[in-house]
Amino acid sequence: MFYSFARLLCRIFLLTVRRWKVYGLDNLPAAGGIVVAANHTSYLDPIAIGCAMRRRVSFMGKAELFRIPVLKSIVVGLGTFPVRRGGVDREAIRTALRYLAEGKAIGIFPEGTRSKDGKIHKPQQGAALLALKADVPIVPVALKGTCGAFRKVKVAFGEPLSFPEYRGVRPSREVLEAISDRIMVEIDSMMQRMR
Repeated sequence: MFYSFARLLCRIFLLTVRRWKVYGLDNLPAAGGIVVAANHTSYLDPIAIGCAMRRRVSFMGKAELFRIPVLKSIVVGLGTFPVRRGGVDREAIRTALRYLAEGKAIGIFPEGTRSKDGKIHKPQQGAALLALKADVPIVPVALKGTCGAFRKVKVAFGEPLSFPEYRGVRPSREVLEAISDRIMVEIDSMMQRMR
């Protein structure tokens, strides 16, 4: 209930104040687990993605957000779950894998933090790891205009990326890096086309 109400209010804000545009919604699978992987420049990014999607998405959020009682209530109500940055957070991985097995959408920012210059940076391997372990597709998402006041916000969903050749195989670091890099190349390509 809280998620739906917050989504409605944010959609109104995005449509009226930020002249929000969404592209590629047909690329989103209607059901089944998916990893939604996006570039990250603003606190508005998960809101823009969540409002654009026709289905609920649960984002990984930095653990620090959960230490502030009022903010914790809001992010938990929105389906966000904590991830400790700077290492491997096994609990966050278990939570994400459980959600994916239940057919839910998980949102993740592969760069691990917001980009201060708006450019694509070296990704971490979490999105690739989750997708391979859960055997679900990755939907790359490009965001433009979420940073800065009153800019037009654009959200573009790319075609799902699947990696059946790694099904049932424990992926090496090189494989995870290659998949992570491919995600960011797809996102960067969409960003260039949105100019």
